Amino acid sequence: MTAPPDDDDPPLAYRDPSFLDSDDARPVRILSEYLAPLRALREQQVCDTIVFFGSARITPAGPLGRYYNEARELARAITAWSMTLEGEPHRRIVCSGGGPGIMEAANRGARDAGGRSIGLNIGLPKEQRPNPYITPGLSFEFHYFFMRKLWFAHTACALIAFPGGFGTLDEMFEILTLQQTAKLDRKIVMLLYGTDYWREIVDFDALVRHGTVSPEDLKLFTFVDDPATALGALQAGLSPTAPRRISGQPAPAATPAADSDRPARTPPRSAAGTRPA
Repeated sequence: MTAPPDDDDPPLAYRDPSFLDSDDARPVRILSEYLAPLRALREQQVCDTIVFFGSARITPAGPLGRYYNEARELARAITAWSMTLEGEPHRRIVCSGGGPGIMEAANRGARDAGGRSIGLNIGLPKEQRPNPYITPGLSFEFHYFFMRKLWFAHTACALIAFPGGFGTLDEMFEILTLQQTAKLDRKIVMLLYGTDYWREIVDFDALVRHGTVSPEDLKLFTFVDDPATALGALQAGLSPTAPRRISGQPAPAATPAADSDRPARTPPRSAAGTRPA
């Protein structure tokens, strides 16, 4: 007969906080930020997502408030459309970074339509807490930026970048780089919402003029300026009858209406995060 554990017995390693918080257990923590969302999304039968990027600092009453309101309306319209896809109740689910600003607007709009939405929150010293509009069971908290970015890309069939700062630029250019270098096994439809804003802060034509990107690279994204145009671009770019695949695997290669000319590759590897662990 096995004796009951004594208070002085050492804890099991996977229940030892001093080990789990140590440098040596960093691989375990990183793997947990992959496996926990993988399990939850599979249980929720999420097939693919439409990701909203944008500033956490935009409020409805602020100088860029129109973008909050339009992100909310677009998320509502996308969710209402996705719920009409016959036999596909788990497709085109709105996904955001889980915080305030444009992220909140996206989750809020999905809830306005009576649908589900995902929030991939990141723990930050000051501003970011999960917003209250994320569907219960689909709110995730990350420590590692690179694991959060992996999940943005892993199930995305489309991405909409609203005006934002360094974080939005980082996320947007990572997806563009993955597409440019054919590191994705499918095309992600990418919309830049707010033509004047994006053309002012990024001189895309100058990149072509200096030869640092090719003219073809500018076809990786489309500018849009209102919810109706954005929804139309998504509907035109995404096939309504793509092969069904439960989350935890990359979104199906047949999701875009137009196949990429580039060969299929292995799922993307995100760049290393910048925060110490």
